[in-house]
Amino acid sequence: MLWEMLNAARDLSRVHAIASVLIRYGFGGFVRSLGMGKALERAGKILHWQQVEDYAKLDTPQRIRRVLEDLGPTFIKLGQILATRVDLFPPQYIAEFEKLQDQAPPVPFEDLLSQLEDDLGGSIDEFFSAVERQPLAAASIAQVHKAVLKDGTAVILKIRRPGLRKIIEADLRLLQRIVDIAESESPEFRRFHPKEILRQFNQSLRRELDLAGECRNAERVAANLADDPDIIIPNVYWQWTGERLNVQEYIEGIQGRDLAAVEKAGLDRKLLADRGTKAVIKMIMEDGFFHADPHPGNVFYLAGNKLAFIDFGMVGRLTEERREQVVSLLYGMINHLPTQVAEILEDWSDNIYTDEQVLTVDIEAFVDQYSSLSLKDLSLTAMMSDLMALLRDHKLMLPADLALLIKAYITLDGLGRHLNPDFNTLVFAAPYIRKIMLERYKPEAIAKRGWRNLLSVADLLTSLPKDLRKLLRASRKGAIQIDITVKRLDHYVNNIDNAISRLTMGIVTAALIIGSSIIMTVKGGPELFGLPAFGFLGYSFATIGGVWLLLSIWKSGH
Repeated sequence: MLWEMLNAARDLSRVHAIASVLIRYGFGGFVRSLGMGKALERAGKILHWQQVEDYAKLDTPQRIRRVLEDLGPTFIKLGQILATRVDLFPPQYIAEFEKLQDQAPPVPFEDLLSQLEDDLGGSIDEFFSAVERQPLAAASIAQVHKAVLKDGTAVILKIRRPGLRKIIEADLRLLQRIVDIAESESPEFRRFHPKEILRQFNQSLRRELDLAGECRNAERVAANLADDPDIIIPNVYWQWTGERLNVQEYIEGIQGRDLAAVEKAGLDRKLLADRGTKAVIKMIMEDGFFHADPHPGNVFYLAGNKLAFIDFGMVGRLTEERREQVVSLLYGMINHLPTQVAEILEDWSDNIYTDEQVLTVDIEAFVDQYSSLSLKDLSLTAMMSDLMALLRDHKLMLPADLALLIKAYITLDGLGRHLNPDFNTLVFAAPYIRKIMLERYKPEAIAKRGWRNLLSVADLLTSLPKDLRKLLRASRKGAIQIDITVKRLDHYVNNIDNAISRLTMGIVTAALIIGSSIIMTVKGGPELFGLPAFGFLGYSFATIGGVWLLLSIWKSGH
């Protein structure tokens, strides 16, 4: 308890800052519901309230995006995670979350120098012949400076912002409290699975704080694509790379957004789209380890129609079983197999209350909607958007790894169309999907799966006597416990608790009124305003209790 109080005390200034931003964008009611009323009052005294009227012209998705921007690095990263949850949020929210560019005002190089030299283990002049003071890019977590090694090799220095971990740790603690309170106060809020999103976000953000982790990701992708000469992944200089600094090869090329430069350089845009898509599909379907955000800003085009991928801070991971499920889903969508698609989606969802019959009917309608179109006329983005809308209607939630995958597919489709307006990801991916499906049913593949299943059964049978012995021993000791969890029971328990609290206050108030009335008839004793003091105080407390009771009933709406 003491530790929680100390944590709360040290986070007060951050609580006040968060409350101020929320109020500025018209979320004062949400601040009050989270128990941040005092911060609300203090913030109200210092805010320019005329600004609220301007922000009131924005719709809710826009205001939420502006809140995340103003709250800084942690919340910008949270918005980027939310942008991957196309299964939970409608398109207008996703569109706003995608606008959260990971950009920030640069930190003066002099403020980075001390930390940089600590991480290098000496003066920068010992390791580099030149370091540009002006950053190439400044993001919320780190900023990038170009440098030249003593041997003349151009590199980039990715330097984490000083003091960032302390701010992020405080924000994560506050987010955990906000989620706990919001879940208990709003049953509707629970359908967004905020605790699961926060867990995913926590893991992602902590990984991104470790700049060496990005380099490990890059090297793993480089190893997987080693046989593809058209894909370049920057080399890592591990002798200077650590948690707060990474040093990588500088890529001299055309940034993915600059199509005019691509045309001027005489590069083949169609070939670039094909090669980039081929590489990402291999990452996803064969390797199970992929760049989760392959947008044009993370791609450079090089001479010879080669591509370089950068920034592996956000990557996705898929197990072999999950890859098989993804291929089966895409195969079912392309070849109009609604039952197969429905079974996979139900396996992925944790919603036990889904009406499977209704879901299957809706999926059949979804598949039939596209069945009349040829493969070249199918749009992956449109199909995925409709599929995600269907999931939201049935309150189905994708696992975090699949949410990243869907986001990567949609981003990849956008990258291909950016280069080549006639590009179609499904047409390009269809041969790979068919190839993988055929390989799955080759005799050697069937034999491999059968042998693996046989080993699992054998392991189960050999461990069965030991497990039964443990079960019987626990039964004799009375140590077997059965836990039954009723979903949403906590909501009803809270309602009962509130009702009992009101009933108790009503009884106490009634007792005060009766007792005070009796005291008023007794002569003698101390007086207040010419009335017996204890009777007057009793009526006063009864009045306060009655007002509280009425306000509580009015506020609850019941």
